[in-house]
Amino acid sequence: MRIDLTGRRALVTGSTAGIGYAIAHGLAEAGAAVVVNGRTEARVAEAAERLRADIPGSDVTEAVADVGTADGAAALVALVPDVDVLINNAGVFQPKPFVDITDEDWQIVFDVNVMSGVRLSRHYVPRMVDAGWGRVVFISSESALHIPAEMIQYGMSKTAQLAVARGLAETYPATGVTVNSVLPGPTRSEGVGQMLSSMAEQQGKAQEDVERDFIAENRPTSLLRRLTTPEEVANMVVYVCSPQASATTGAALRVDGGVVRAIP
Repeated sequence: MRIDLTGRRALVTGSTAGIGYAIAHGLAEAGAAVVVNGRTEARVAEAAERLRADIPGSDVTEAVADVGTADGAAALVALVPDVDVLINNAGVFQPKPFVDITDEDWQIVFDVNVMSGVRLSRHYVPRMVDAGWGRVVFISSESALHIPAEMIQYGMSKTAQLAVARGLAETYPATGVTVNSVLPGPTRSEGVGQMLSSMAEQQGKAQEDVERDFIAENRPTSLLRRLTTPEEVANMVVYVCSPQASATTGAALRVDGGVVRAIP
């Protein structure tokens, strides 16, 4: 199966590193023109330059905007009025005991992880419907189903993404526009790498040992017994965005290494 997205334009929010960058890379490899997004000009420029170097001849646009705010989302759609593929990937997380999670903490996580996708979808999806083709993917998490006690606010936001994605798919049936969620498991992204590095320093252990212990203690149902890679997650996303995935919509697709012990 050869995935060809030539002639399609894809926006990947939070795509300067980790899963977002891997998705942007995969879509560009499939021929899509890719919009790289992040909050700072330096990181966006670096990611775009790396993408162009990795995939010679790729069509890469830089879009600096903080999608976690209403003003930032508005600025982004002003820069990039139309896309064929929208990947709602931007997200934040912070391990914290429940009693220490402030109102502000809850609001920040909800704004970045949920409202960014809501605002961008509100702009782009009707345009996709008018064009008769489109792909929207929310990057959720297995934490949407297994709420982590160490960061309940994050799990809440990931569950909310599933509801938004399914609701959008229900709102626009038989339009040529599909809306899905992809649920990674623990992934060796930049953010997770930094968290594990900090834990290793605090515990006086090698990062490899901390990673193994983290999976054993926090995700004991993992069948991989390791972190997934950003590229493994991106492979699923690129497929969902392909013409071949035209019958897949309203779905929550797991790339969790078997962490969730359920058949559906």
